[in-house]
Amino acid sequence: MRFWRTRIFKASLAAMIAVFAVGYLIPEHAIIPVQGASKRDWNPSSFWYEPWGRSGVHKGIDIFAPYGRPVVAPVGGIVLFRGDMGMGGRAIIILGPRWRFHYFAHLSQWHVSPLSFVSRGQLIGEVGTSGNAAGKPPHLHYAITSLLPRPWRISNATQGWKRMFFLDPNGVVGGT
Repeated sequence: MRFWRTRIFKASLAAMIAVFAVGYLIPEHAIIPVQGASKRDWNPSSFWYEPWGRSGVHKGIDIFAPYGRPVVAPVGGIVLFRGDMGMGGRAIIILGPRWRFHYFAHLSQWHVSPLSFVSRGQLIGEVGTSGNAAGKPPHLHYAITSLLPRPWRISNATQGWKRMFFLDPNGVVGGT
């Protein structure tokens, strides 16, 4: 009996490693998540900017666009969350290639359901002012976190230990 348990364990472990490897090896090729936006529509220095209100550090970029402008999936993936997230307001989280979570906040509308698959460029929501963006110009807060920590990115900055999980969207999304 022990022989079969060991064999099942090894097979399960091999299957998990294979799934992990495939997820990490899928190319990302991310696009800017606001339709018609370019890199001129956000401040590239806003990633990891401090001081930043109650959150202390701004861990993403704010892409400014007219209210209701379509927000599209920058990568293909699965919608893990769609709901209200306090300061982020109406938000969506997509698990994409390389085990990265793509977070979209301050939306005015959602166009996807939890656990649905989305393709790169598919409409997922609309730019808005929900959450703590109320009273501010409409924008999409876009952040990327990694399931796999990168300890070499830790710094002495405020909340510097969290840097091992956050990626700078400036280096991930394409565009002009």
